[in-house]
Amino acid sequence: MDLKKYYQEKLDNALYGSERTKKKILYISTTRLAIFIAGFIALCFCYDQGGAVVGGILFGTLIPFLLLVKLHNRLFHRKDWYETSIRHYKAELASLENDHSAFDGGKEWMDASHPFSLDLDVFGEHSLFQALNRTCTPFGKETLSHWLRQPLVKKEEIEKRQEAIRELSRHNDFRENFRITGCLYKNNETEMKDLKEWVETPSTFLQKKSNQWICWAVPCINIILFTLGMLDILSMSWFGLVFCSFVVASSRLIRRITRIQESYNKTLKMLSTYVRLIELADKQPLESPVLASLKLKFESHGKKAPEVLGVLAKELDRLDLRNNLILYAILEGSLFWQLRQMLRIERWKQEHGMHLLQWLEALGHLDALCALGTFAFNHPTYTYPTIADRPFVFRAKDMGHPLMSPKQCVVNDAEIPQRPYFLIITGANMAGKSTYLRTIGCNYLLACIGAPVYCSSLEIYPARLMTSLRTSDSLANNESYFFAELKRLQQILERLKNGEGMFIILDEILKGTNSIDKQKGSLALVKQLLQLKTNGIIATHDILLGELKQHFPNEISNYRFEADIQNDELTFSYKLKEGVAQNMNACFLMQKMGIVVE
Repeated sequence: MDLKKYYQEKLDNALYGSERTKKKILYISTTRLAIFIAGFIALCFCYDQGGAVVGGILFGTLIPFLLLVKLHNRLFHRKDWYETSIRHYKAELASLENDHSAFDGGKEWMDASHPFSLDLDVFGEHSLFQALNRTCTPFGKETLSHWLRQPLVKKEEIEKRQEAIRELSRHNDFRENFRITGCLYKNNETEMKDLKEWVETPSTFLQKKSNQWICWAVPCINIILFTLGMLDILSMSWFGLVFCSFVVASSRLIRRITRIQESYNKTLKMLSTYVRLIELADKQPLESPVLASLKLKFESHGKKAPEVLGVLAKELDRLDLRNNLILYAILEGSLFWQLRQMLRIERWKQEHGMHLLQWLEALGHLDALCALGTFAFNHPTYTYPTIADRPFVFRAKDMGHPLMSPKQCVVNDAEIPQRPYFLIITGANMAGKSTYLRTIGCNYLLACIGAPVYCSSLEIYPARLMTSLRTSDSLANNESYFFAELKRLQQILERLKNGEGMFIILDEILKGTNSIDKQKGSLALVKQLLQLKTNGIIATHDILLGELKQHFPNEISNYRFEADIQNDELTFSYKLKEGVAQNMNACFLMQKMGIVVE
């Protein structure tokens, strides 16, 4: 499929629909104004023609006017849909050109202490998360970030998620409608926290048994007094007096209920958006075990989530009736309305509150899976890796970096056949060592979250990923570059000693110290890592590390990235070759910049 043509056609349809809708809105606005003016003029000329004529004019103008208002509102919703669709398809077209700036990069999760996320550019601008992120709910975004921060390590779980992503990648209309529906409304990042707080807050009104008696007693007393007044047994003034006393008594609750309503009403009313998303999921046939189980979670006591959430929406709308002063007086005097509604809302919370959090968690998982489904759809040449069930293996063919354009990306292979085993990558500055390490790390991470990878084939064994590529000084903690790197290496060794299976990627070990210490320390570290039965890749300028293969011929392979100097120009092929690097380019580059090297 030509993805650019596909998205361009979708964009053109959305633009056409938007223009048509805007024209209809203008036509209806004009017609509505004309009906209003015509009705006003008719009333001016016919106001003395009798009630029948005046009533006929009002009926003949008011009904069409109200119908047009309703249609006008529907068209505005359709216009918002088209405008959101336009933004969506423009963003996807830009993404095909490797511009993911329209999507949130999740910079709030950038963390230098994380085992690998900072080194692999997982979060932030131009990050892996930004390339993947098509979520439309705050908890979907949180779920996707969690998957990237804590990838799966069990073969069965990865394969089940792969199956779900494969299925969703084929349901283009569902994924796009899901995202556009979710993006129609602005979401609050703290919604999940607010909802959880609401669910876990004690039901203060229900806790007092007297409140329930009051709600029964008020209408009963009103009915009795009204009936006695109608039968002339008591004066109707008693009914009026008691009615007014109920209104006054209920006013004591206004401030308290208003405070509660303001705290949660906006968040709870956002549930209408999620109802639409759940309805979309409910209507879409989903067969993979992960997706089918998510659909089953959208139920409570045999009722579907949209139905149950609809009840809550109605109760909230009814509570809003108290904002009308006339209705407030009538409802409070006759029924003690606001207390009655608070009890109904708290009963709903007791019965369905915990289910609500489960629904939103399930919706977040579906949202994140849809994002990965879109990633798979947008990269039809990517492949789903084979997950090995015995440690350790990493075999990649034609592997490229998922954040690089295929036109610019040079692909390479990689093979780690057993445990323990290390690849030692030597090479000149700018030859491609660091990019190669990040390429392996990003594809390994994608594989462990169930997504397709930028390889013609990939077989991995899922283990905990740990990297040390971008260690930096910490002025706040008074840490040197060297000490920060030692802390990261210490973490790796401690986790290995605790028996944790790991896959390690290191760039230029001990680069914060002198060359003699660096060589001795690097050799000792690699030997210790092999003794701890682990696997990994190490990139270095130090060609002496290549001599380790003589001591560990079955556990180490040497590979290199070379820099070629031809016609006084430095060139790079960025192709991985066997052996230890021969050409270094530091002196050449210094001379090119006018720095004399003796």
